[in-house]
Amino acid sequence: MIRHPEKQKNFNPPTLKKPNWIKVRAPNSAEYQDTLNLIQKYKLNTVCQEAACPNIGECWSKKHATFMILGDTCTRACSFCNVKTGKPFGIDPLEPLNIAKSVNYLELKHVVITSVDRDDLPDGGAYQFINTIKYIRELSPETTIEILTPDFLRKGDIFKKIVEVKPDVFNHNIETVSRLYKHIRPGSIYAESLNLLKNVKSQDNKVFTKSGLMVGLGETFDEILNLLNDLMHHKVDFVTIGQYLQPSVHHEKVHKFYTPEEFRELYDYCIKIGFKMVSASPLTRSSYHADDDFKKLKNSL
Repeated sequence: MIRHPEKQKNFNPPTLKKPNWIKVRAPNSAEYQDTLNLIQKYKLNTVCQEAACPNIGECWSKKHATFMILGDTCTRACSFCNVKTGKPFGIDPLEPLNIAKSVNYLELKHVVITSVDRDDLPDGGAYQFINTIKYIRELSPETTIEILTPDFLRKGDIFKKIVEVKPDVFNHNIETVSRLYKHIRPGSIYAESLNLLKNVKSQDNKVFTKSGLMVGLGETFDEILNLLNDLMHHKVDFVTIGQYLQPSVHHEKVHKFYTPEEFRELYDYCIKIGFKMVSASPLTRSSYHADDDFKKLKNSL
């Protein structure tokens, strides 16, 4: 029987030793280097690098990368995120085409496009998503496209313009439970993130919606279950659950390492309440194995 901890109020927990079930392979393959060379050639950003993703070696060795548009500087300062914060530069007008060229070169069957938050832009960066989708459709019409967007908070209905160009998957990560938002995600609003996902589905129910969360930030197990129920209530199709890993000493500490058994319990609960696709493991990240997961889903429908 898994024991569910009581609510943790301590936001300065002791430094925990990383358990033996969290292991990653060092990036050293020829395919990894080929992917790196391509990204450098077109001066692209990837969330794999900027967020210090633990799966970069595995994914890049398979020539899978999650492209990050709108620069490498975020206008928000979430306490879990390794992407730098500050005043961003302008938008690169060649970025959408260069990403499309990279997708075509890598012969990707499925691509994930994400971005930093750009609260400084009137459209929150929505049209850069739109142009990127359009170029990928033009150069690689068989490639399925997954976008992982900001919340477009206070940008009105601009998200509708993105839905109109029909990405296959519209992802916005909820990240953590409602109680922790002010501490972990200052500048974001839990209810608004949920409403974005629900409104996307309401506009076009053929677009799959997706969200992801991290565990180990001080939440309780019951709060995770409540969050999952909130996502299901807001018409989310896919969900990913992964272990939070502290990027540096300046970020929020890990409050708890969840066991593989606890991730299995969360996976089973997600299946029970009706999610169409679930990925839950210590090293799960929002775009980790997204191509394989989407292929399995299409084959099952």
